[in-house]
Amino acid sequence: MQRPPQEDFSLKETKPHLGGGKVTGDKLTSTYDLVEQMQYLYVRVVKAKDLPGKDLTGSLDPYVEVRLGNYRGTTRHFEKKSNPEWSQVFAFSKERIQASVLEVNVKDKDVVKDDFVGRVMFDLNEIPKRVPPDSPLAPQWYRLEDRNGNKVRGELMLAVWMGTQADEAFPESWHSDAATVSGADALANIRSKVYISPKLWYLRVNVIEAQDLIPGDRSRFPEVYVKAILGNQALRTRVSMSKTINPMWNEDLMFVAAEPFEEPLILSVEDRVAPNKDEVLGRCAIPLQYIDRRFDHRPINSKWYNLEKHIMVEGEKKKEIKFASRIHMRLYLEGGYHVLDESTHYSSDLRPTAKQLWKSSIGVLELGILNATGLSPMKTKDGRATTDAYCVAKYGQKWVRTRTIIDSFAPKWNEQYTWEVFDPCTVITIGVFDNCHLHGGDKPGGARDSRIGKVRIRLSTLETDRVYTHSYPLLVLHPTGVKKMGEIHLAVRFTCSSLMNMMHMYSQPLLPKMHYIHPLTVTQLDSLRHQATQIVSMRLSRAEPPLRKEIVEYMLDVGSHMWSMRRSKANFFRIMGVLGGLIAIGRWFDQICNWKNPITTVLIHILFLILVLYPELILPTIFLYLFLIGVWYYRWRPRNPPHMDTRLSCADNAHPDELDEEFDTFPTSRPPDIVRMRYDRLRSIAGRIQTVVGDLATQGERLQSLLSWRDPRATALFVIFCLIAAIVLYVTPFQVVALLTGFSVLRHPRFRHKLPSAPLNFFRRLPARTDCML
Repeated sequence: MQRPPQEDFSLKETKPHLGGGKVTGDKLTSTYDLVEQMQYLYVRVVKAKDLPGKDLTGSLDPYVEVRLGNYRGTTRHFEKKSNPEWSQVFAFSKERIQASVLEVNVKDKDVVKDDFVGRVMFDLNEIPKRVPPDSPLAPQWYRLEDRNGNKVRGELMLAVWMGTQADEAFPESWHSDAATVSGADALANIRSKVYISPKLWYLRVNVIEAQDLIPGDRSRFPEVYVKAILGNQALRTRVSMSKTINPMWNEDLMFVAAEPFEEPLILSVEDRVAPNKDEVLGRCAIPLQYIDRRFDHRPINSKWYNLEKHIMVEGEKKKEIKFASRIHMRLYLEGGYHVLDESTHYSSDLRPTAKQLWKSSIGVLELGILNATGLSPMKTKDGRATTDAYCVAKYGQKWVRTRTIIDSFAPKWNEQYTWEVFDPCTVITIGVFDNCHLHGGDKPGGARDSRIGKVRIRLSTLETDRVYTHSYPLLVLHPTGVKKMGEIHLAVRFTCSSLMNMMHMYSQPLLPKMHYIHPLTVTQLDSLRHQATQIVSMRLSRAEPPLRKEIVEYMLDVGSHMWSMRRSKANFFRIMGVLGGLIAIGRWFDQICNWKNPITTVLIHILFLILVLYPELILPTIFLYLFLIGVWYYRWRPRNPPHMDTRLSCADNAHPDELDEEFDTFPTSRPPDIVRMRYDRLRSIAGRIQTVVGDLATQGERLQSLLSWRDPRATALFVIFCLIAAIVLYVTPFQVVALLTGFSVLRHPRFRHKLPSAPLNFFRRLPARTDCML
């Protein structure tokens, strides 16, 4: 399949006029300094008094109509009230204003035709400007006039001013851009919002033993197991090997729980009386609010819980309370782990659940979502193609959603958001979507918001205090191949509060201590990550307005572990790219041996002779050489943050059959049945191989990034370390260094720490090219 040229998918640096203020040093002198200023005319309608009656009964159903040229916004109406209070704000985009007069009309709601009560007129040239952090403009009383300009009975309290999107009134105001949207629910769906992910805990259920069980059939040995249910998660222990009425298990079951805890943990002890037939011997429900919380690896006391048994009496379930069996368990919420709900390659948060274990923040991330250009048509409305685009950005527990720009292929948002940063080796994800809920449509199985594309930015690849302004391509893979859906224009700044704290982070473990002291198995982590993403998507879809399931799953990369021939090939080529350097060194050495360049070969002979005669110079020479390479490569350090690379992802030349396989359902929908079974098995195994190959490639790319300045702070640390190591090794006898190194590697386990060493932590924090994978 022929693809457009690679530059079509390239990153472009831009020079937008940010903030509308002057640049002072690295920062701008404006409240919204990472976005372009957008001018709006604001009208705050507060209340009215002494309005005259219009109906035959002398009553009035008042509402206010704000009219500016072709744009018209209305407040809600009150029934039979002459002193109504509205407190609503209207915002009109200045670049779309085609009138010189603002008209604020008070009207009486009527069945046939609304009656005119009075109006207030404003000349747009006379309207004052307000620049935050100035205090909001105080509303004033204005006397109503009739259509001829004569004063009539009644007064209206208004505030009218020119401002920008930095105004406090902006998020909740009615926008002239949304004039075509109908319904209160639909208006809520287009406003910008901030969401917070639910606080997630790991719940550990250590099932120890049960006591005094009463099986239904006492003539046989019971085959007993424990089933635990939390929400839609269900786990069970193995069948106890001790076939008695006091069985033992001593088995751990792990769940994901979210605050606020809405559902109890339900435990049932069951006896397998026959194949596919189980009898419940006892059950108990435990509210999570009263469960102990553990912040480290110290043991928690176990407890006995009574098991209740239900019997059927005249068709109704009733508790049998003659005799209670018991179950011995250790239940606690794990606060020392980080609940993984994102792909580990793109984690935006690595803190433990318990706030007591959080370290102080190291800086601030600011994101300006400016605009998009060249968006593809996503749907048809009234016989023409259209797109109603909005952005979602996710970092840590905070999700933000911009307002929806109606019917535009080049929407301008110019919204700015801020996050606290606790670890520089994290990733912010920005996605662009098409809003399919402008006129209601929130029915089960109804419209889904379409994905337009996303961008990932790793914070450690950004220089501190620099404003990055780039236009990122929005790339989406379709069954027909990779497609560019447009470009999004972003401004990003990472500000560091303490350079020493940030440099210290590179020696710290990536995840909290408990992940290394009591590690979870790979199978457990996969299952728990799936449950965590389901909980987050369910909770955010219940917000108002909802952040829908398809949005959350796309942002969290759910399903990225599935087998794909394209991804496997991409990971293979990444490994070959890493090994390419070693192959080049081998070729160069072969040329030295074959005297292809006699002068170089003679110089290598002299260097080899010196190092053999003075072996103490070997290590200082290597470190000095690495230091010089690092300094030399500084000239070619990357100036732009990484972005989606179609060539690296093997998306620009993927075979149609490979794409058909990637977009195939799982299990496969391809006949016949036997082929389907074998095909699924192959995909499952190949998916694991793909992950392993990708992890190998990641380790090699981290080695490459030591001197590439992809992470400027990490390379600076390594280059400085190389210089110091070269000097120390130069003055220290080689034999001493060799002995210390050997004894350190062979030291007794009691002298080893359970946490990873500082060099290993530093290496794991180095960026790989996973950020550029599509």
